[in-house]
Amino acid sequence: MRNLAVAFVIGSGAAAAQPAVVAALGDSLTAGYGLQTDAGFVPQLQAWLDEQGAEVELRNAGVSGDTTAGGLSRVGWTLTDDVDAMIVALGGNDVLRGTEPEAARANLAGILDAAQAAGVEVLIFGIDAPGNYGPDYKRDFDAIYPELAEEYDALLGPDFLQPIVEAAGEGPVAPYMQGDGIHPNAEGVQIIVRALGPSVLDLLDRLD
Repeated sequence: MRNLAVAFVIGSGAAAAQPAVVAALGDSLTAGYGLQTDAGFVPQLQAWLDEQGAEVELRNAGVSGDTTAGGLSRVGWTLTDDVDAMIVALGGNDVLRGTEPEAARANLAGILDAAQAAGVEVLIFGIDAPGNYGPDYKRDFDAIYPELAEEYDALLGPDFLQPIVEAAGEGPVAPYMQGDGIHPNAEGVQIIVRALGPSVLDLLDRLD
């Protein structure tokens, strides 16, 4: 492991360690599209992790509109020498564009190859593709994430927006979304962070 990873405050003492550096490679959901700087996913997740006592520095490598191909093209300069772990949240824009599952899978595998070569632990969030391209497309796209997570021994998290759907229950998700109906508002991001944060703690545990 290239850095000492995580220090947790236990009782009255604290383990001395350098903060773990975690890059969040994603699209507009990661970048915080349409939100004030401190209301986006990465800043809210950083604040949540700080509250848990995790010594970690998150880096926002989200680019609005990005696809798995875009993520692959920039993973090399995202994985600087001091990065210990990476969150990968890509694929939503591939689905919106009808990208073939085989192409998205190859791009994500390339990202995981780069992380593996760099000795970087990965948490990858899955996609629950809609059914408008047909059941075969949905089946093949949804399967990418658990299969790659198993192949590369990466941690697997749920669909990024799933916590909002669960919070809404039988009601509308609109109260947690921006006006475009695609991106979460600040409250929606807070729900996402509370639900997905434990998976990030699991990622940090791998650095011990």
